[in-house]
Amino acid sequence: MHIVITRPKEDSLYLIENLIKLGHIVTHLPVIKIEKLETRKINLLNYQALIFTSSNAIKFMNMEKFNSKIKCFCVGKATELTARQVGFINTYTSEGTVDSLIELIKRTLDNKSEKLLYLSSEFISKDLDKDLISAGYSVDRISNYTSIPIQEVDKKTIDFFEKKPPDVIFIYSSKSAKNLFNLINKYSLLNVVTQSNLMCISEKVLLVLKQIKWKKVFIFNPGEEEFLLNKIK
Repeated sequence: MHIVITRPKEDSLYLIENLIKLGHIVTHLPVIKIEKLETRKINLLNYQALIFTSSNAIKFMNMEKFNSKIKCFCVGKATELTARQVGFINTYTSEGTVDSLIELIKRTLDNKSEKLLYLSSEFISKDLDKDLISAGYSVDRISNYTSIPIQEVDKKTIDFFEKKPPDVIFIYSSKSAKNLFNLINKYSLLNVVTQSNLMCISEKVLLVLKQIKWKKVFIFNPGEEEFLLNKIK
């Protein structure tokens, strides 16, 4: 199958490698680009745990004092791998949604008095910090990166899409969905993507793209991508 992954490269490498090993053709088409936000320096000794929902949050850490043994809670193997690459040795991963990460944190951390640090994008699809605060935890959220729509797609990719329409397109956020919709219209790809199955991370993300007539539409959790491909015929 021809599969399109729209996440930034840092969050997609593990999945792309696995899909290629399974014999699929993979086009990496990021629809947003990531930029660093300036933040205050962070002393990790002030926190009992770190929370990452993206590798980008790790990439743009601004640390005053580093603690390799601090507990790190990550969504997905790619994010956990990035955390280990920068020196964290006490990592926990949830292969599902942000909700499953919240449950993992609750099961793992009994001490609610010490602070947690959530490093995130400026734009998030779910208020993980607010959910944990409601559960009695103390959480600082610092946004250390943002996402900007990509305006151009190279001609080679557009020509390939017209020659071999994608069988599957994965989309991971409302902002990505909005820009994917804009790019489809800009490059007159509506007739191409009607032959594609759309995989959306949530109903909220799907709403942005419902006006396009897709072959089929699926809702998925991160980590289920390879499993869901078996449902497509």
